[in-house]
Amino acid sequence: MTEDIFETPSSTPNFQTVLAEQLAELAPEVVADGKIDVVKLQEMLAQDAAETTERFGLFWPGKQRALRVAQMPTTATLRPQPEKSKNWDTTKNVFIEGDNLEVLKILQKHYHGKIKMIYIDPPYNTGKEFVYPDNFKEGLVNYLEWTQQVADDGKKLSTNSETDGRYHSNWLTMMYPRLKLARNLLSHDGVIAISIDDHEQDNLKKLCNEIFGEQNFVAQLVWNTKEASKGVPPTRMVTDIHEYVLVYSRSGDFKFNGVKRTTEAFSNPDNDPRGVWRKEAVVSTVSKKTFEIIDPTTGNRFNRAWAFSPESMQRMIAEGKILFPTKETGTPLQKKFFNDYTNEGVPITTQLGTFQSRKATSDLMRMFEGEKLFDFPKPVDLLKFLVEQSTGPDDIILDFFAGSATLGHAVYQLNSEQSSSRNFILVQLPEPTTEESDARRAGYNSISDLSRRRLEIAGQQVVGNGLVFGDFGFRSYSLVNTNFAKWLVESDVKLDRLEQHLFSLRDSADDDSKVESLL
Repeated sequence: MTEDIFETPSSTPNFQTVLAEQLAELAPEVVADGKIDVVKLQEMLAQDAAETTERFGLFWPGKQRALRVAQMPTTATLRPQPEKSKNWDTTKNVFIEGDNLEVLKILQKHYHGKIKMIYIDPPYNTGKEFVYPDNFKEGLVNYLEWTQQVADDGKKLSTNSETDGRYHSNWLTMMYPRLKLARNLLSHDGVIAISIDDHEQDNLKKLCNEIFGEQNFVAQLVWNTKEASKGVPPTRMVTDIHEYVLVYSRSGDFKFNGVKRTTEAFSNPDNDPRGVWRKEAVVSTVSKKTFEIIDPTTGNRFNRAWAFSPESMQRMIAEGKILFPTKETGTPLQKKFFNDYTNEGVPITTQLGTFQSRKATSDLMRMFEGEKLFDFPKPVDLLKFLVEQSTGPDDIILDFFAGSATLGHAVYQLNSEQSSSRNFILVQLPEPTTEESDARRAGYNSISDLSRRRLEIAGQQVVGNGLVFGDFGFRSYSLVNTNFAKWLVESDVKLDRLEQHLFSLRDSADDDSKVESLL
């Protein structure tokens, strides 16, 4: 009856082993005695292999360790929290409370290649904000200790101060494995958008060039956080009012959707029955090949390098789409009708305009009855724009630095306005609120508590505004160790002890585990 036995792996895949297996499949001759022969692999690659002594790239202390952390499997799992969820039985949205490094590893199996868009707003490394638990590189064990799931002395919060010896290195070591794992989740036409400011913008771009490929750089979008400089003049007499969104694609198949074209720039001064139109050039700025066209009304001749072929130009003249000047020294133009355009949108520019950060804060305060419970939330309109430009109506969006859950709020609003069915996965570390904070006084013990409450309020507001289409719930999960007992015996164990251990594996390792958790 072996066909009825199904194995549930006790951990996520070991990415080093998977990579070795893929290399062995592609080039079996590089395998020697069960191991990859690196020298042989270099010989096969020949001119395509880089010199190891001199190469271009981003290097920092801790990079190799960060790569190993990304490849290290995890035994963690997700425990359902129906009591902290909204519309558990019907929603497809997910909120996960836990260290995003471990969660990204868990998501590899079921979401590999299925995420259309990843948006993250990571710590900007200003030297003041919370980064992640000390020794986060230790993975699940450290996370469980820090959240006091396996020990009484929880880890303290840490900041990455400029007084630390490896200010940029610490931040890069934190980001590298997370972005490495995130790339695997993107669909072939997927995209990642990362908010950042000048503190780490240059390092982040180099890091993304390495992980996603320089050829997959899409854009560095710029948005203003306020209209103009106000208040006390800064020391160097320059005020920073902008931030960036770095955009990288999984492959060359991605493109933004573009802004919907409107008739605002069109008119119909001659009452042309074909509808509104506007003037556009027909002269080429690239081609050097010229030919002559003739104005059929005046006989004036125009010899130019045109943007269209001779046949196309003659057809446009016959259709009355060419506007001739009164003199041959002038330049003909074309009547471009609105109806001539396809449904493809107008390209966006890298300058997105202004999305008021102060307004984002005040809007969030109104949601929480005047209490300022979040610092520096991203504007909902900014994230709505990014999601609308990067996804289709049924896509999945992931944010593993969820913070105040602005992405979930944006998806709720966009789904209602467009009658679409986008779903989100949000991941947030259960970062404790400080004892003296307004959030703690309001009864919120962690940032994830605030995030979930924000999602509930946002869903209620959208429904209250009459925009009722969409999924306004979320399933909440928490990161925990495996619910099953682990194999913890030596290979030379005596028979009676082996039998006893096998009996102990019959049940869950956690007596409190419910059926949903084991599933």
